[in-house]
Amino acid sequence: MDQGVFKQLDDSCFPPKKSPDAAAGTEPGAVGPDSAKMTSWDSYLAVATFLSSPEEFMGWFVGFVSLFSTNLLRPLRLALTSSNKNATKNMLSVNGPKGTRREGKKFRQYAAALSTTIGPFAVGTVLAWTSPVLPMLQSENSRIPITADEGSWVGSLIAIGAIIGSIPAGKGADIFGRKPTIAALAVPFIISWAMIYFATTVWELYVARLIAGAVIGGVTATVPMYIGEIAESSIRGELGSYIQVKVTLGILYVYAIGPFVSYEGLAVLCGIIPVIMFVLVLLVAPETPTYLLRSGRRKEAEHSLVLLRGHEYDIAGELEELQQQLEEEQKRSSKFKDLISSRATVRASIAVMGLLSFLSFSGINVLIFYAESIFKSSSSSISPQVSSIIIGVLQVKFTFASALLVDKAGRRVLLLISDSVMAVCLGCLGYFFWLQEHEVDVSAFSLIPLISLGVYISTFSLGFGPIPGVMMGELFSPDVKGLALGIVCVIASLLEFVVVKMYQNLLDWFDHGITFWIFAGFCVLGTVFVWFLVPETKNKTLQEIQTELSGKKKPNNRKDNLKGNRKQHMMDSLTGDQTHAAIV
Repeated sequence: MDQGVFKQLDDSCFPPKKSPDAAAGTEPGAVGPDSAKMTSWDSYLAVATFLSSPEEFMGWFVGFVSLFSTNLLRPLRLALTSSNKNATKNMLSVNGPKGTRREGKKFRQYAAALSTTIGPFAVGTVLAWTSPVLPMLQSENSRIPITADEGSWVGSLIAIGAIIGSIPAGKGADIFGRKPTIAALAVPFIISWAMIYFATTVWELYVARLIAGAVIGGVTATVPMYIGEIAESSIRGELGSYIQVKVTLGILYVYAIGPFVSYEGLAVLCGIIPVIMFVLVLLVAPETPTYLLRSGRRKEAEHSLVLLRGHEYDIAGELEELQQQLEEEQKRSSKFKDLISSRATVRASIAVMGLLSFLSFSGINVLIFYAESIFKSSSSSISPQVSSIIIGVLQVKFTFASALLVDKAGRRVLLLISDSVMAVCLGCLGYFFWLQEHEVDVSAFSLIPLISLGVYISTFSLGFGPIPGVMMGELFSPDVKGLALGIVCVIASLLEFVVVKMYQNLLDWFDHGITFWIFAGFCVLGTVFVWFLVPETKNKTLQEIQTELSGKKKPNNRKDNLKGNRKQHMMDSLTGDQTHAAIV
């Protein structure tokens, strides 16, 4: 990259601190001679962000620019700089008193989120590994000959491993911190890939997959928690969606290289991902302000907020809001009984547990684990390897589209569209296999499996793929989040194990047609569940979500709305609430 261009990017992303004169009341744009110097941390952060995922960052930026098509310079100023005085003035006049900056800069929040979501990328490689490898292991020249039943254990044992890892990781994040816990997960990841590389028996594969599953449980319990605590409400949904984006990138990574490398080569290429994760999390991602405040480290919490929001962001309001939340939490203990005694936590648990359960019973991991085998059984005119790559590409594209839509369209709308269309696609796929199994000539419809699964994976990626991960970080209050997410992930992992392990049994009992119809039926039930029991969290602060889950009364007429709005603006001025930060 041109050095001048990179310096310009650095200056726009990380503006210099104000000089003492400026802080004393001189022209806001005036800075001292030393304040223009950037620290090595700032320069590294900019480089690391682009290296971690340049495609995703540019995709976000293009999507963000499209929101302001009448003025293409405005989103650049709002997202990456603090020099737009008019925008700042308008924002302050609506949302709070003079001197309060309601929206921080976004670049560093994206940097931290993209770094920690290298973990979900590694998760994607674990999930997709069976698709190209099981055919290798079941072939005549296999280095580790396995049966179909043993192959089902290799695929499903990661769900059992997830049970082992989710609760310790969730509690570890509460005790040691979100950042060190996420970084430490790279170590067992590397161990599992080393065991797969050197394995000579199927039992060694079982142990390796159990370890990898434990790390998946840890990543599932900690990364949504981390992103939910560092992100502003205006972009929390988008950053949370990057969890699933990275999972799909990991899946595509394996689909794309798996058919063209050896068993050992694939293990090596997957094993380097956790190393990258470890380095980026340690060097780029700060600890969350919520955890630091809870640990009594207020100065570090202030530094973390400044790092995430920018030097010109007034952190006092947000810190006060976090402090008030922590004081309320101290009145309650974070024991198991609190999960069932709080109405908000119970409703959050039902919503998250239901979403994860219907995600599992939609058959998505069956498709990911056995993609090549499914396409081979369909006798499609396109090779199973190419079909799998097409599915992987569609999954990435539409998951990323969901990241751009989740904070605009809302969570519920995308979930409802996603699950209902998935039901139709699985119904069509089941009918194709049912005809084939009853010896009906389907050669004229050989593309139906690819089309059905292509639309299925696309709509899944728009809604039911990324959004449950987003809502996991939003619905639980911070005092019970670690324990609640750990327990929820245990139950979800048990259900996932049942689905993946029973898939081979369902094929033996009913064949492909009825099996996919069963998955379609669960998608219909999932749609009904979302309609009645899943709340909307779009553009709501974490405190507002907890208030709504607690069942507190909302204003229901114009007079009450006006009264509520006046009260909200008064509270905003005291607490720095950011719900209306996007209104300028």
